[in-house]
Amino acid sequence: MRVMLDTNVLLSVLLFPGKRMNRMMQCIFEEHRLVLSSFVLEELAYVVERKFPTKAGAVDALLSAMSYELVYTPKEMDRSLFEIRDGKDYPVLYTAMMEDVDVLITGDKDFAEVDVERPEILTPAEFCDRYVVWE
Repeated sequence: MRVMLDTNVLLSVLLFPGKRMNRMMQCIFEEHRLVLSSFVLEELAYVVERKFPTKAGAVDALLSAMSYELVYTPKEMDRSLFEIRDGKDYPVLYTAMMEDVDVLITGDKDFAEVDVERPEILTPAEFCDRYVVWE
């Protein structure tokens, strides 16, 4: 299964690692394929540089250590596919849909209001409840 992460999830993995997040990432790496979009990576770099400037090196280290499929978020998008409250979130889901991702993991509540057939939109906790086997 191809699993895409939203920026807020990557930030949590980077800045607030814990047992659940670590196990979720382990599951993704071992049993699925991680997909990251160019938009999410650009947003991650921007947010870390603005809010956590001392952690910029940690972003490079994290992304260098992870194995993932990089997909491009186009600048021009068909804005009629779905509606979302915060227009800045549109590129994340649009890319997931265009790249035929199976699951989008996000902590952003705005995505919960979006009705799309695919991808399955889950919070980290929901992903863990459905797909992670706890030993």
